[in-house]
Amino acid sequence: MNTSLFVRPEQRKAWQELQALANASSVHLRDLLMQPDRADSLQYHAAGLSLDASRQRVNPDILAALHALADESHVLAQAHAMFRGELINRTENRAVLHVALRGSAQATPPWGADISRAVSDELSRYSAFAQALREQQIKGHTGESITDVVNLGIGGSDLGPRMATEALWPSADGFRPPPVHVHFVSNVDIWQLAKTLSALRPARTLFVVQSKSFTTQETMTLFASARRWLLDAGCPPADLHLHLAAVTARPELAQSHGISSECCFSVWDWVGGRYSLWSAIGLPLVVAIGKDAYAQMLAGAHAMDQHFLHTAVADNMPMMMALFGIWNRNFLGACTHHVAPYHSALGKLVGFLQQQDMESNGKRVHIDGSVCAVATAPVLWGGLGNDGQHAYFQLLHQGSHVVPVDFIGVREGYAGMPLSADHQRLALLHMQAQAKALALGRTPEDTVQQLLRDGLSLAQAQQLAPHRSFPGNIPSSSLWMDSLTPYNLGALIALYEHKVFCQAAIWGINAFDQWGVELGKTMALNLDA
Repeated sequence: MNTSLFVRPEQRKAWQELQALANASSVHLRDLLMQPDRADSLQYHAAGLSLDASRQRVNPDILAALHALADESHVLAQAHAMFRGELINRTENRAVLHVALRGSAQATPPWGADISRAVSDELSRYSAFAQALREQQIKGHTGESITDVVNLGIGGSDLGPRMATEALWPSADGFRPPPVHVHFVSNVDIWQLAKTLSALRPARTLFVVQSKSFTTQETMTLFASARRWLLDAGCPPADLHLHLAAVTARPELAQSHGISSECCFSVWDWVGGRYSLWSAIGLPLVVAIGKDAYAQMLAGAHAMDQHFLHTAVADNMPMMMALFGIWNRNFLGACTHHVAPYHSALGKLVGFLQQQDMESNGKRVHIDGSVCAVATAPVLWGGLGNDGQHAYFQLLHQGSHVVPVDFIGVREGYAGMPLSADHQRLALLHMQAQAKALALGRTPEDTVQQLLRDGLSLAQAQQLAPHRSFPGNIPSSSLWMDSLTPYNLGALIALYEHKVFCQAAIWGINAFDQWGVELGKTMALNLDA
């Protein structure tokens, strides 16, 4: 976007129309959900995923204004600029091409043949290395096969690979012991490293050091301790390279630390940390699930990319998720957003999405440097839905905050496991009940009638009614997949990436820098000097 032509969001006609609709609207979800065509009119489908947005607090007038806001904000035009490799990250003068990492097999990619060739070559390199590890062809200094891989990295070098590994590795090997165990250490606190290494044999362990700059203070401190652990266990200094690999944008620096060129894998400056799962940063994931499953994950993300890029606003799943979020954040005053997966393998998803959303859109100035007058990213939080129901869902139902929710459901459990279908059915019954209860609530009058049916006197029922009534009217979306496959997980991650992109485009902020993160890093280095 040309910053000289930038129009502040609150100055756009559609934004002003939405503000007027918000000021005038008093419709409750109880009334909206009674409309006969409601369920069908707010369904979206893409890349194996389905989105039920019927419990969002929108009516046809609000929907039309939201569509107009996306058009007036030129969101899809900005998306095409990203796919072409234009330097849309203006504060760092960089392209943003994580989409190329999962789409370079197409015949004429918009980012060009040179990038496609580089992506394909590097994918082949790190996939082959991961597969060799899985087949126990990589040997340590004693000649024994490597059986444990420890990933050393923080932020995007940890959250994405760790989340996807936890989600996919059990099913990738049919719930048999994996050929290579993958571990993750991100925290410079020695406890995490010590706990991980206490169960491992140095002679059969390989460390993957993940750092674009190869100077990240926490990661380099962990790396130094890992080397010390290997040496103390009797690994000759000349053989350390047999236990080390690196993913970095500075391979020459990694090699100066004793990592062989064959075990150095590249990541480019146009890959942001929180988008780097699709690059060689995904190496530990490929070790955990295998190159074929990883290829399926890339294919799912690419399918979502194509849906996003080539689908009109009204049917575009990432766009509509973004627009519902804009409506909730900027016009209904919701300052937080909750994500509740109902599948235990997605236990790390929320932590991953927190970086994706808040590091991207936690900004206070527009692309032209002017201070935002509108709210930007909400605080994103959440966790496994079944666990949350017995903890913080109390606040969702009866607290003083309006907290929109993304429910994420997986229809099938683990095939082949006894009673899997029964377990998954119960989990999804709870998910659907929570979404319904948040939307409809329960009026004081209905509460009194229920308490009377329970045998209380009228006086008792009236006294308890305020405590056992629920305002409802809490917006939510239910996101569904049939099963938790690599393809579907890839599509899910790309869906949230594009949702974040759309919101940034509407707010007029740069989603691809993170100077707030950099400030703290710089201060830590200065304090240590």
